[in-house]
Amino acid sequence: MDDTEDDYMSDSFININQDIRPGMPILRRVKETFKKEEKAKEANQKSRQKSIKEQEKEQREMVLNVALGNENKGFAMLQKMGYKSGQPLGKSGKGIVEPIPLNITTGRSGLGHEELQKRKAEEKLENYRKKMHVKKQVEKQTTDLFKMRLKTKQEQLQVKRDLEKSQKACQQLDTQKGLEVPKEVWYWLNLKTEEDKDEEEEEEEEEEEDGLNESEKLISLTTYLREEYLYCIWCGTAYQDQEDLSSNCPGSTYTDHE
Repeated sequence: MDDTEDDYMSDSFININQDIRPGMPILRRVKETFKKEEKAKEANQKSRQKSIKEQEKEQREMVLNVALGNENKGFAMLQKMGYKSGQPLGKSGKGIVEPIPLNITTGRSGLGHEELQKRKAEEKLENYRKKMHVKKQVEKQTTDLFKMRLKTKQEQLQVKRDLEKSQKACQQLDTQKGLEVPKEVWYWLNLKTEEDKDEEEEEEEEEEEDGLNESEKLISLTTYLREEYLYCIWCGTAYQDQEDLSSNCPGSTYTDHE
């Protein structure tokens, strides 16, 4: 046997990169090979296109950076009319010096597409700002409404506490004066128990007939205490005379004493 001939049993006859997995269908191997070739072809095509675009860009920039010469007909006509290179255009000498820049569109979109996209983006941003503004207004209104309700509730509780304090003070002062019944039924604070259900129902009926809410009752009762006993529930003091009350008491309401 000639030494130059390869042995069919040698490694040179074996493709070490060949997929020899057992059970691998031949058709599947052919498809995978075809896909690999297609991907490689697409990658080469993209690389080639990219290189062509780069070359076009370099050539375009090189041409644009070269100043116009006498071979350009338009530039030659300007020179005949007295124009010199580097001078502004126009009789007044206030025109442009550099040529109008050339905007190259490398994409496949038509004229006005970029302007349309820009306008859409601005409209989208404006709509977003409007939505955020409306959202902030709603949140502010909700917060203000909550604060107002909380303030109203606190004021109602304060009125209720002041009314009870006034009733206790009125009952004590009237009793010391020798009165057995109050001027108004609700001027005194009646302690209610389970045994007084009938009396409680009668008092509720009387209160309904009065038609006064707690704020109105508080104003009426504190006015009575100030006029009859020169007493202020917020100061907790009975003054000597009307002049002493006017001079030393801040006022006739809760807010005056804050």
